[in-house]
Amino acid sequence: MSQHLQSNTWDIIVLGGGASGMMAAGVAARNGKNVLLIEKNQHLGKKLLISGGGRCNVMNGELDENILLKKYKKSEKFLYSSFSKFGVKDTFDFFHLKNMPTKEENAKRIFPQSNSAQSVWDVLFNELQETKVTILSNSPVIDISENESGFFEVRLLGNKRIFGKKIIVATGGLSHPETGSTGDGFLWLKKLGHTIITPSVSLVPIKIKESYIQSIQGLSFDDIKITLFTDGVNKSFERGKVLFTHFGLSGPAILLLSKQIGESLSYSPTTVHIDFFPTKSLDQLDNEIKELLLLFQNSIIKNSLSNFLPKSFSNLLLKILTIDEKTFCHSLTRDDRKRIVSLLKKFPLTVSGLMGIDKAVITNGGVPLTEIDTRTFQSKLHPNLYIIGDMLDIDRPTGGYSLQLCWTSGYIAGTHAAEVSIQFPKLD
Repeated sequence: MSQHLQSNTWDIIVLGGGASGMMAAGVAARNGKNVLLIEKNQHLGKKLLISGGGRCNVMNGELDENILLKKYKKSEKFLYSSFSKFGVKDTFDFFHLKNMPTKEENAKRIFPQSNSAQSVWDVLFNELQETKVTILSNSPVIDISENESGFFEVRLLGNKRIFGKKIIVATGGLSHPETGSTGDGFLWLKKLGHTIITPSVSLVPIKIKESYIQSIQGLSFDDIKITLFTDGVNKSFERGKVLFTHFGLSGPAILLLSKQIGESLSYSPTTVHIDFFPTKSLDQLDNEIKELLLLFQNSIIKNSLSNFLPKSFSNLLLKILTIDEKTFCHSLTRDDRKRIVSLLKKFPLTVSGLMGIDKAVITNGGVPLTEIDTRTFQSKLHPNLYIIGDMLDIDRPTGGYSLQLCWTSGYIAGTHAAEVSIQFPKLD
């Protein structure tokens, strides 16, 4: 993917060919600036292509800016100006005008209509091609420094040096290091005088003590309620999709609780209770089970429950409750039926820990926003330096909020670095 370098000095150099870097490079070049995009991997957008399980939750569709920005917690007050310049509606326009239709799913999560992250990648790459961004891939950066004239020097592996009038750092945090996000940019920025808040896991799967859940690994439930308990006290809950894995639990609802779980584990034993039927009361669920048992009264309970629940899960329930799987439905006692219903509404699991930073969907930490002019994403320490995307210490949940931050910060840094406000056409 590398293109021939015709110059050793560039108007703008973008470090990192992920979501925010690709956006920034394309926008800056749209105004005719001479832009070089440097990527350490052989191909651009490696993390983007695996996001959302390969489907890419491209954004969140919440159009009310006040509601949307509250999701960014303590960073909310810093982001109003930037989101007013390029927010959710602008992101819709950007992708729709480039012939990538989208669809909305649970909690206003927006995905490509194609269900493929490749569609998002194609839009960004085509933008780079159309605006004639020079791409230098398979080129790890060793260091960056600023000279007396304010130009930045980028030193590549092999001691090759390239100079830029302005530089945009978009090398990402520490989540999914297999995609190249190994925190290199934090080292360069610290050397330039920026504070780096030590990255920590933010959205990460959890490990469960009970080994029997391995028998249902791979099962996912689209709408269940997860309640967090610390020392037996109900702390908080989330509702949504949960995936059972060989080590524990993952999925959006778990990721949203993971930070609180990590905090609870630091001082007290922690459990989660799963309600597999959050829309039904105990009595409603009991009546449905009774109807099931009546319908299949001459069948054994093992076969009958598999008409109501995934087979591996129904087998596990019977094993946990020590109910003979060969019991005929007409012989199942009232107490055993009640125990099945109770366990479906309150399935307790012991949390043994969080998965490591290498399994995190998002990491916290990075450059604090107090050192960034978030109207432009320009460094307050170095006027010709811009810092965007996952390099910034911004806490956000799963659901498209992280990629929206990439689009917003990439667009604004790219336009400001080019010193001209570029407006993409608006849809009516």
